[in-house]
Amino acid sequence: MTTQPLKVLGQRIRERRESLGWTQEDLAARAEIDRSYIGGVERGERNLTFIVLCRLSRALKCDVAALTPDLPGASK
Repeated sequence: MTTQPLKVLGQRIRERRESLGWTQEDLAARAEIDRSYIGGVERGERNLTFIVLCRLSRALKCDVAALTPDLPGASK
């Protein structure tokens, strides 16, 4: 699997977090996730579960769909 979708998703999470004026620590506390994990997600290094994506979305005050439209597909 290519990591491109994870990088795009991570960038969207970072942009949303920054638009709220939050640090990674702020988001981590709100989502009850370790700060270093947030960093990995934002860099596209973590293949997060749907549960974690839901927790991040809830913390970011948006739904999952707002973070995932038109994600690039895995190359075949």
